[in-house]
Amino acid sequence: MFNRLSLPRIVPFVLYLAFLAIGDALASAGWSADQLRYLYVIKTGVVLAALYGYRRHYTELLPVHLPARQAALAVLVGLLVFVLWITLTVSWMTIGTSTGYDPRVNGAIDWPLALIRAAGAALVVPVMEELFWRSFLLRWLQRQDFLQVNPAHVKITAIIVTVILFGIEHQLWLAGMVAGAAYTGLYMRSKSLWSPILAHAVTNGTLAIWVLLTGQWAFW
Repeated sequence: MFNRLSLPRIVPFVLYLAFLAIGDALASAGWSADQLRYLYVIKTGVVLAALYGYRRHYTELLPVHLPARQAALAVLVGLLVFVLWITLTVSWMTIGTSTGYDPRVNGAIDWPLALIRAAGAALVVPVMEELFWRSFLLRWLQRQDFLQVNPAHVKITAIIVTVILFGIEHQLWLAGMVAGAAYTGLYMRSKSLWSPILAHAVTNGTLAIWVLLTGQWAFW
């Protein structure tokens, strides 16, 4: 079912989820938020190392190019998703609660921690997630030889399944579904994975700036 083509797109994502589970387990074991904040640094490093190790398998990322109009559209979509992300927060639109990521130490922002958190969210997560959700799963649901599937011809069933799963991966499930649909639309329109990666990066990067300016740590 999974082969040398799929594993490079699955492994970084699974490692990311594994660290989320580890964080929950450590919190249940009594670790404080102050201790757990450093786990994100390790998680980012491990996922980045996996992406780097598998880099030769990501043929859909070559060449590194996106036409100006597609890039502009991706930026606009990324900003729109950010606005919706901080708006679609009514209780029924969420799964549980989130304390987020608070980079403050003794009341002051620990900037190295904050910048690593922002870089992880804006640079590492978009590549890791788009490789898994859009490049792999969206097309694999249609055909196991997924690299041969033209993104523009993905069927509605695969779109619905990935959008729903992408949504419930996030605490803000409705915002997550909206984001998943938007990024999928960009991918299908441009047929380039760099389009949803750029939009995803803009969303997460803008969110990071907003969180640091407002102190709304729950959104992290």
